[in-house]
Amino acid sequence: MKSTKKYGKKIDLALSLFVKLTRAHDTFEHLTAANIREAGLTPAQFGVVECLGHKGSMLIGDLTKKHFVSGGNMTVVVDNLEKEGVVRRSVNKEDKRAFFVQLTPKGKRLFKTIFIPHAHYIAKLASVLTEAEQAELGRLLKKLGTELERIG
Repeated sequence: MKSTKKYGKKIDLALSLFVKLTRAHDTFEHLTAANIREAGLTPAQFGVVECLGHKGSMLIGDLTKKHFVSGGNMTVVVDNLEKEGVVRRSVNKEDKRAFFVQLTPKGKRLFKTIFIPHAHYIAKLASVLTEAEQAELGRLLKKLGTELERIG
């Protein structure tokens, strides 16, 4: 017996989708965050190292937008990575108020050490779905996100 009240087929379907999507996201995020912590980083720090490892030097504001965190939070993350010698900042010559962030040689080594094992871990988690199911879910999630951004 279902524990949810019936609100009509369309609403019940949407609520069920929301709950399943949220639970899957939370579980996936919990497992990947634990894997990241094993590498000695927070998920936010890993996100910065991963992004800079793939994209190269970026403005701190662009990192903030990519990771959906506030500027203050990103500043703390970058400060901590800088203290560890993983990243360095440089002033944007076009706008002295903005800073570029880039990986140091230590940060590049860290990226090379941690990213591939983490990618394999994600592939292992995703393998509960077939490759065709992964591709279809990816397509559907992209459509959902794109359309929600458009109407939101």
